[in-house]
Amino acid sequence: MASVTKLSSLLILSVLAVLTVNGQYQPTWESLDARPLPAWYDDAKFGIFIHWGVFSVPSIGNEWFWYLWQKQKLPEVVDYMKNNFRPDWTYADFAPMYTAEFFDADEWARILESSGAKYIVFVSKHCEGFCHWPTNVSFSWNSMVAGPKRNIVGELEKSIRGKTDLKFGLYHVLYEWFHPLYVQDKANNFTTRRFVDFKITPALYELVNTYKPDIVWSDGDEEASASYWGSREFLAWLYNDSPVKDVVVTNDRWCTDCKCNHGGVYTCGDRYNPGVLQKHKWVNAMTIDKQSWGFRRNAPLSDYLTIEELIETLAKTVSCNGNLLMNIGPTHYGVISPIFEERLRQMGQWLKVNGEGIYKTRPWTYQNETSPPELWYTSKKSDEGTDVYAIILSWPTEGVITLRRPLPDPAKTVVTLLGYTSGSFEWTSAGPTGGINITIPVIPANRMPCKWAWVFKMSNVKN
Repeated sequence: MASVTKLSSLLILSVLAVLTVNGQYQPTWESLDARPLPAWYDDAKFGIFIHWGVFSVPSIGNEWFWYLWQKQKLPEVVDYMKNNFRPDWTYADFAPMYTAEFFDADEWARILESSGAKYIVFVSKHCEGFCHWPTNVSFSWNSMVAGPKRNIVGELEKSIRGKTDLKFGLYHVLYEWFHPLYVQDKANNFTTRRFVDFKITPALYELVNTYKPDIVWSDGDEEASASYWGSREFLAWLYNDSPVKDVVVTNDRWCTDCKCNHGGVYTCGDRYNPGVLQKHKWVNAMTIDKQSWGFRRNAPLSDYLTIEELIETLAKTVSCNGNLLMNIGPTHYGVISPIFEERLRQMGQWLKVNGEGIYKTRPWTYQNETSPPELWYTSKKSDEGTDVYAIILSWPTEGVITLRRPLPDPAKTVVTLLGYTSGSFEWTSAGPTGGINITIPVIPANRMPCKWAWVFKMSNVKN
């Protein structure tokens, strides 16, 4: 056995030697993809996405408003502009209306922290090209010169890091729909790189060196190759020499064939939620508003996910080795609207009771059970064995609940309900090959630990 272990160690060292030179990651996918995921991210499980921009002014359709209007010519958007604005109105004319007069970064930080999230990812720039920091590569189309006339990224970064324990991440889109240099490069079949050399690469270095984000979330990758975007070279610098090289987490949106293949954490697509265990760490980036990432003035209540739906999404995601990145869209005047704030605070209330079954957990041998009650499993290793958490989406109506997957240890297993302070629950084995019957006492409503979804902890199970 010792010789096998020694051989395995030598093999690992040999592979690492090939992937790195003098401890440096090389600008190849083979080398970059071998970088270990920083441990903080897998422990965190839950973050908040924030989509804000000039699109928050018209605030109908979605964050692609400019594209829907000028490129797709979506009738409802075209009619909205025709009926409400002068004929020569341009998208840039919305910028002065992007006032952010009620934006209070400290207040945002308090609300975001109340959600129980462990990190945020703020949209520093979307496909419209408007930058939320005083960048040197977008002289007239940034938040210090136009619109708010404030350094939004800088203010938010200061509040998040100064007022909370949240990690601070930044989203940055690669392409821009109507930027002249990008349009020209695209017309040249990406044989020229003026847009990347003069705009994208300098902006990425500027963001990382100035604000030191814990997450660099790339997007807008789907039209060009990694060679055009310079993705591998940037990631090699990010992992080797940047001020966040040891802690930064990246995603997989760096080139046409990168999603689910290359980069850091896999996104695979918006609202990706496979429902089965994934070997590679992934993220479910999704929206509370089912139709848009940005704020919509005309959104009906039915378009917002309920807290029950959000908790189910969190449980399903974490059980299958994912992180949940839940999006909100602030108003153009800088307020997190009450519907978003309520969902954030509700999630925080639930996690305050049940966070033990989410944070720092790992996928278990089994992910879920579909027969009543519907539930999702997570787990943690302890000195005594394995602790399994069953996240049950509806409260049992019978006096006994049967879980078919866990194999309890008669001498060690203890069953508790997170947040319930009146002791452990009686249980019996459901059979020699697995299963546990948990006796559910009558619990008065005022002593229930939470309002939505409940987590049973089974300590020291055998499998």
